[in-house]
Amino acid sequence: MGSGKSRVGGRLAASVGAPFVDTDQRIVERYGPIDEIFAREGEEYFRVIEREVVAEALREDAVVSLGGGAVLDADTRDDLERLAVVWLQVSPESVAPRLAGGNRPLIAEGGIERWVDIMQARRPLYEAVAGLTIDTSRRSVARIVDEITEWAGARA
Repeated sequence: MGSGKSRVGGRLAASVGAPFVDTDQRIVERYGPIDEIFAREGEEYFRVIEREVVAEALREDAVVSLGGGAVLDADTRDDLERLAVVWLQVSPESVAPRLAGGNRPLIAEGGIERWVDIMQARRPLYEAVAGLTIDTSRRSVARIVDEITEWAGARA
């Protein structure tokens, strides 16, 4: 949450001439606001529809931005094994202002402390799927895109 996935993903897609898919945005388009899905149906239901949308997106020839919790699904982690995956990290100090005033259901109660707890719980999953890790705390989007493009080119 708050690492810049959508901004970086959109800019990366534009720079390489690929479509961009933000799975959270696709969920919103199909099912409504994520905070409302959590309130109405709960996290378990959200994870079911998230998996459906993620599986579809990963079959597309596109730059895909996954919601931070997508890696909780074992099938999603299996799907990611064959793909170039970048983990965008951000420090608690840098993410706090990015999250201020937002409507993220998992940190609605507990704020930045809850964000840190979630981040620490998910860290092993992110580490397991990522081929490249970039700290977005104090880097420009342009520099991050350059780093990803350079890494991806070296993989080809």
